[in-house]
Amino acid sequence: MAARTGRQYLDGLRAQLREVWLNGERVRDVTTHPGLAGGARTIAALYDMQHGPKLRDAMTFVSPSSGERVGLSFIIPRTHDDLVRRRDMMLHWARATCGMMGRSPDFMNVTYAAWAGAADYFAHGRPEFGANMRRYHEYIRENDLTLTHALINLQRSRTVSGTFNLAEGTALQVIRETDTGIVVRGARVLATLGPISDEIGVYSPRLGQHAAGHSPFALSFAIPCGTPGLRFLCRESFDLGRSHFDHPLGSRFEEMDCVVFFDDVVVPWDRVFLLGDIDLLNNTAQETHSSAHSAHQGAAKNIAKCEVVLGTALLMTEALGNAHLPHVEERLAELMTHTVAMRACMRAAEADAKLDQWGVMCPDIVPIETTRNLFMTAYPRMVEILQLLGSSSFMITPTEKDLRGPLAPWIEQYLATETTEAPERIRLFHLAWDIACSSFGSRQVLYERFFASDPLTRARVLHAIFPKQEVADRVRAFLHSDNDL
Repeated sequence: MAARTGRQYLDGLRAQLREVWLNGERVRDVTTHPGLAGGARTIAALYDMQHGPKLRDAMTFVSPSSGERVGLSFIIPRTHDDLVRRRDMMLHWARATCGMMGRSPDFMNVTYAAWAGAADYFAHGRPEFGANMRRYHEYIRENDLTLTHALINLQRSRTVSGTFNLAEGTALQVIRETDTGIVVRGARVLATLGPISDEIGVYSPRLGQHAAGHSPFALSFAIPCGTPGLRFLCRESFDLGRSHFDHPLGSRFEEMDCVVFFDDVVVPWDRVFLLGDIDLLNNTAQETHSSAHSAHQGAAKNIAKCEVVLGTALLMTEALGNAHLPHVEERLAELMTHTVAMRACMRAAEADAKLDQWGVMCPDIVPIETTRNLFMTAYPRMVEILQLLGSSSFMITPTEKDLRGPLAPWIEQYLATETTEAPERIRLFHLAWDIACSSFGSRQVLYERFFASDPLTRARVLHAIFPKQEVADRVRAFLHSDNDL
């Protein structure tokens, strides 16, 4: 199979019976359930973009194994041009979702492409695990599958140091090995996009607190979402069943977050990529550079999100007639600064990319990881700016039905501004509300605050990877120089 269409994606979801629970009830068809269908339709629309006459070449490439055109986010980049082409493809998807779907399929695609390129790393555990990774990447590429992931173990408590407490009976672990595969039990969070994905990739957070070289909690595998014993428990849906006019983001981009329960789930051996080896697990992101590639995808999402907030702010101030005021210009300039900084980091990471030890072209680690650090504080601030710019106008948002009701003439007369007709003003502020004030928008702020871990962890990551010696030596040389220049 080549790159899928939206219909093929939706048919695939219907064909695979999975156990999804939402609001106390089991969901029988995720493609029609009112709390999930909007997100499924959006992913289907992303797949259809791969077949549009204007975007086909920009969204796909020729498979090295089948000769058919497959999704470009599956490419193992070998050149700078590969990175740029992949970035352009990811931006097409990110802009189509306004950056509001952090787990669009390309997120996991670039991760597994990086791992396939570095498959020999996984062979250090067992030779067959490297071959498993290569085959799995080819499988999801040729079938154009959508993946979710679950990284974090639930915990009953935290130690004083803040490291996760891996409690038996809570955290996901291997409970036995069989001729067929491994059997796993426990729970993981947060499987964003889980109910509307084809497969789930499970890999572990760092287990550095373990002194031993082997742990039943150290594992990496991937299985279909309909695997027996796998259960998805959804949070409340933020798709409230409203129209695109009233709820423009939530009605389209509900990607859903889930707790995943593994009740003695059997993982076949050919789906296992890492088992038990703590050192191998702890060094995976660094040695395979998968973190840099997922950050490359995340930067595309961040850029699209910045552009949507900035564009909304510009239209709001134009509608309200206050764009010329100094304090408004200052706030708009701050939104522009965040947008330009995100673009600059991505371009710098691509310009300074180098081939790694696996022959994979890797974005420069410092600027691409910096996008994660920047956005966890920048996005909440951008939303705050939108709130400050909109002020009480956020409350002047009649519904689409009101515009067709008996008060429509009064709405059109009194809610118009000098630059904007009332229906367009209302439509715009519904979008602004969905970004800055709704439950959907609040989830987006929370998501971006912790998308790449907590601020302290991110600060320590950047401190670890930054080339500190170079700048310190430059200052040291200046201090001991007798030259006038």
